[in-house]
Amino acid sequence: MQKTAIVTGAYGNLGQAVVKKFIREGYKVAGSMMPGEAMPPDFPEDGFTGSAVDLTNEDDTKKWVDGIIASHGTVDAAVFTVGGFAMGVMADTRLSDIQRQYQLNFETSYNAARPVFAQMMRQQQGRIFFIGARPGLQATFSNGMVAYGLAKSLVFRLAELMNLESKGMDVVTAVVVPSTIDTPANRKSMPDADFTAWVKATDIADTIFFHCQPEATAIRETVIKMFGNL
Repeated sequence: MQKTAIVTGAYGNLGQAVVKKFIREGYKVAGSMMPGEAMPPDFPEDGFTGSAVDLTNEDDTKKWVDGIIASHGTVDAAVFTVGGFAMGVMADTRLSDIQRQYQLNFETSYNAARPVFAQMMRQQQGRIFFIGARPGLQATFSNGMVAYGLAKSLVFRLAELMNLESKGMDVVTAVVVPSTIDTPANRKSMPDADFTAWVKATDIADTIFFHCQPEATAIRETVIKMFGNL
């Protein structure tokens, strides 16, 4: 039976790499895009289904996931790549800034993860991946990124709680923590940086896929640090 993967933010740089990896490995992939976002032209139609979903809307997100489950029967892997970033020290960070980062980085993950996790618990197998960040992993990396660091820290707590609930089952939630990802946008914003020290989106996709394989069955409660040479 062909396996199914869900990828949010499927048209972002990391999302595209993950989608292409899973399709190459024989998965059917259902991906989300932001409403109004253009679809990349090089996803094979027979391996990919794209949908415009507002992931900050809990009901719309659940409806999307439920539709995938109804169509495919199972969800074997889910990778949640949607998020947002903002700089700001305490003096410049209003509660509304924190709420916006919470919405972009936590609500989008939680709204998609909850129905996916419920399905995986029913089928008693599956792999879920959140995209974390150094500022969420350790407060010292959050200096100057107060709202972003606080929002991302909740992703780690959510993964811990999900692994507690799924203990004893083949349902595992991991958090991937990349340093700077080598993307055209990052190169443009940091033209003098050493790009060779950055992490490639394809390497992140390969690592995520490995953790879905039988060889990784014994790995649980994982924080996957992909810091490159930084």
